[in-house]
Amino acid sequence: MTTEPGAGLAPLSRARGVAAMLAADTASAGAGITVEVTGPGQARAQMTVTGNMINGHGTCHGGYLFLLADTAFACACNTHQYMTFAAAASIVFTAPVRVGETLTAVAVERSRYGRNGVYDVTVIRDTDEVVAEFRGQSRMTSVPLPGEGGDGAHA
Repeated sequence: MTTEPGAGLAPLSRARGVAAMLAADTASAGAGITVEVTGPGQARAQMTVTGNMINGHGTCHGGYLFLLADTAFACACNTHQYMTFAAAASIVFTAPVRVGETLTAVAVERSRYGRNGVYDVTVIRDTDEVVAEFRGQSRMTSVPLPGEGGDGAHA
């Protein structure tokens, strides 16, 4: 029997908390990012690179790749009933990305200890080539996610 926070939550409940968080996320929405919660501590986010995401070298600006990976990370670490925030994150860019490419960020929980977590996010293009690797560290609060017994308004 596990006692981890959120372990007994149904998949719909996990997705509901993430959906409430995303409803207020205008940054991800503005970039056209869509998200699917794939399980406890897991999420997948997609984004198609548009012309306004291109830097002076003709490739996708790294900030947009970070945004995509960070969105997947946020959704993965907020599947455990309580509001969770990024404590730290880093990214390595491994290949340039061009206009029109659809990218997928796959976030996976690597470990949780106390109220802390470590997550890896791999960003791939349609050919399954890795274009970025992201690692995030999270910190869980005692505030329930919306739909989990609280309104999530206070951290």
